Amino acid sequence: MSSPTSATPRPAESAPGDADWHLGRRFMLRVAGLPAAAADGLRCADAHRWAEDVLAAEEALAAGAEPLSDLLHQAVGATDTDSEEGAAQRRELLALRRRIHNNRLPADPARAVHLLSVVHPAATAPVRAWIEGRRKLDRLHAEGAPLLGTELAAARAVLRELLTDPRLRRGLLLASPVLEGQLDGYLRAGERAPNGRMRKMERSVLQYLYRTALKTSPFSTLTGVATGLFAEEPAAPDGAGTAEMRIEEEWTSHVRLNVVVLARLAELLLARPEYRRDLPLRLASGWGRDDDRVRYVRRWVTAGDDSAAMTFDAVKDRLFFLRRSGTLDRLLGLFGERTEVRHHELADWLAEEHGADAEGCEAYVAALLQLGMVRVPLLDTDVHSGEPLRTFQEALTGLGTDWSLRLAGLLDEPAEAMARYPKADHTERAALLRTLRAALGRVQRELGAAEDTPLPQTLLYEDVTAGADLPCPPPAWAHGDGGSLRRVEGVLPAFDVTLPQRITFEGFFTARYGSGGRCEDLLGLVHDFHEDFFDQYLSFTSGRSAIGPDGEYVPEENWLGLPGIKAVDSARRAFIDRMRAAWSGHDPRRGELRLDSADLAGVAAEITPLTSGFAPRCHHLQLVRDPETGAELTVLNRSYGGLSFPFSRFTQAFDGEGTAFSDELRATAGRVTPPGAVLAEVTGGPVTTNLNLHGRLTDYQIVCPGETASVPEDRQLHLDDLYAVHDPGEDRVLLRSKRLGTEVVPVYLGYLVPLALPAISRTLLLLSPSSMSPLDVWAGVPEGAERDGVTTRPRVVHEDIVLSRRSWTTTAGRLPAPAAGTGEADHFLDWQRWRHAHGLPDEVFATVSAGPGPLGVKPQYVDFASPLSLSAFETLLREPEHRVVFREMLPGRGGLHVRSAAGTHVAELAVETFTTRRHPKGDPHA
Repeated sequence: MSSPTSATPRPAESAPGDADWHLGRRFMLRVAGLPAAAADGLRCADAHRWAEDVLAAEEALAAGAEPLSDLLHQAVGATDTDSEEGAAQRRELLALRRRIHNNRLPADPARAVHLLSVVHPAATAPVRAWIEGRRKLDRLHAEGAPLLGTELAAARAVLRELLTDPRLRRGLLLASPVLEGQLDGYLRAGERAPNGRMRKMERSVLQYLYRTALKTSPFSTLTGVATGLFAEEPAAPDGAGTAEMRIEEEWTSHVRLNVVVLARLAELLLARPEYRRDLPLRLASGWGRDDDRVRYVRRWVTAGDDSAAMTFDAVKDRLFFLRRSGTLDRLLGLFGERTEVRHHELADWLAEEHGADAEGCEAYVAALLQLGMVRVPLLDTDVHSGEPLRTFQEALTGLGTDWSLRLAGLLDEPAEAMARYPKADHTERAALLRTLRAALGRVQRELGAAEDTPLPQTLLYEDVTAGADLPCPPPAWAHGDGGSLRRVEGVLPAFDVTLPQRITFEGFFTARYGSGGRCEDLLGLVHDFHEDFFDQYLSFTSGRSAIGPDGEYVPEENWLGLPGIKAVDSARRAFIDRMRAAWSGHDPRRGELRLDSADLAGVAAEITPLTSGFAPRCHHLQLVRDPETGAELTVLNRSYGGLSFPFSRFTQAFDGEGTAFSDELRATAGRVTPPGAVLAEVTGGPVTTNLNLHGRLTDYQIVCPGETASVPEDRQLHLDDLYAVHDPGEDRVLLRSKRLGTEVVPVYLGYLVPLALPAISRTLLLLSPSSMSPLDVWAGVPEGAERDGVTTRPRVVHEDIVLSRRSWTTTAGRLPAPAAGTGEADHFLDWQRWRHAHGLPDEVFATVSAGPGPLGVKPQYVDFASPLSLSAFETLLREPEHRVVFREMLPGRGGLHVRSAAGTHVAELAVETFTTRRHPKGDPHA
């Protein structure tokens, strides 16, 4: 692993005294496991052309019917109105006119043509031509079913071939092991028409197949990751920002045990008195004496759903008080003399001190454990552990007791199974997973679990690497001060869902301690903030919708009357107003709506005073050359605020045998740290999830109560060393270390949303540069005219940055549904007719949701040229009122720039940018 700098600072071309901006040189590439072309064989190209021909014929007949209506009107007028024969002719001609209008053949075409030749000869040839066209349409319709049947059989043959692909099968083993186990039965069925059960399985596996070929969410072999490096010098503004990148052909697997398994084993171990007695206990950190009470932080752990594919234990913490007693004071003194005391030693000490019976002493120690006053750090999962199972095993071995050595030995089999897993094929992997489950089950039973005690559904998590240090020229916006991307960054704080909470916390602080105030008791501050204010605030705001029923913006709750909250509201209204103005003047014939620099600057001016002086950001983006205009575009998918976010989850995969990659990222963090400050990690404490595991990426770590640090003692920052202070000059609250005499910037490097963290960690992060800024450019902007239940939105662009893809919105009940008595060809044709009517491209991504688009709903690929794809999509349409949003596929097939020997791959870049605002020299708190 080479170690170029991850961030190459370049002087920004910003206004003096404003800020420095630079693009991090390193990025993370997230690349689909299969080439995009893998899905081509699932299309029914001939049936698609047939449908196009049918629709063209229908349009031609409809267009021809209009002038025929006038001719037939003239023919009706030419009949003898006074005779019975004329009346009969008139009835026949009116029926003919109605049938042509309804695109139906006359009951007797020959008679109709003969009648016209007698009554109105000028209409004879046009009607004859229309009848022939209508007969041709019937013949064309009749070709559909056999054509589609043949192509569907061919598509299913391609599907069966794809289902043997190692990357798909290995990924399915972890994503959906039940489905993966059923696929061999589907393959054995061969060319036989699938029955209902097989069709259901087919639809399920198609969703995974499309995900593997056309999406970029890292999971096992379904999507790989690679590190990349931007060139030292940015490309010229008109240069090709989408130069080809070539990934490795052979991908490398890295697996780790689901750490929830270790949490379950720890729970069982603590429940066995004969094992528990040998465990070393430590006093929970962060405790203190408060008059006649002992104050400490108590934790409550709520176990996650082990039957879910992704689960973690939720942790709550609160300041807790125990009444002081002689026993408790002496116990605290004991732990003051000894860092660790074994469980049985503590019980024996209690018995000796008080002459109590063994049972009572055991109950007292058990109560201390339950209350969280004492802990067993030996059983904690260190977020910096590269191999949590081996770490757990080594801890048991280190105890040196007969039972701990026996347990450690039982963990050899799971560890060996995991070691063999990365190089195994999917058949062997399935056997290894069974071995792993059986071996861990034996460990559970050794710890006293019942025979039927379940293990988590997901035992392993896998990351797969597709290369390192892949070269790529920077996009045009990387010039100078960040150009178009930096202007977009200027408005992102207006969309930050955490910013109102930060402002509220700082308002609470200044209301409590005053401008320039200082708080030495962080635990008390967190406790008071939550008890007196924040918990009620969160409860009250949890159901808030940003846009009300009247379509107008709903202001943030501002219980403290803070000007910062008002500024957030003003910035959001300003963006809505500018979007509304642009939308009202938009030419519907244009495929995009453009926001200029003035539009963004007006919003940024409202929000910039509230933004952090140190703003590391992560953007998930795709580089593409627009096939229509040839222009280089950057599609902005998501944006977050935080440090090393593109990389932290994958450090284990790139560290190899050492820590080179993590060390490089830590060095980068040191280079971008603002002067006079240090970065310190907030780990999230005991939250048991692999999403929290990563290498050590900062020099310092904030040690919250009850946590065990994994950095050297001189790099640990305990809460009693930290204080919060309000800086009147910058009008912000910051943390400072008494020992270091510097500002401490807390950073979170895991992948959980802050609300999933314990209260202390979550509150500290209100002083961090982390943020979540979902960029919903259409919120509060009226929809356009509805046509047959569908509204459309154009692409939204700022210069070369795509902020929002073209979209079409409807409800599930307005989409084509299979009609009784109709075949697959007719239903396929209905979909093409609907797509043509509303101008959708052949390939889109669709999001189906019960509401206006919650963040957790993931888009699904839909190929209108594939009946198999449409069938898989229809399984999502469960309720007629569910909202369906189709978005253009951008980049499309022609805009992909990541290649392997198998073809081009859909890929996404996760990049970092760093903004540091320059402040006047001097530090009033030094």
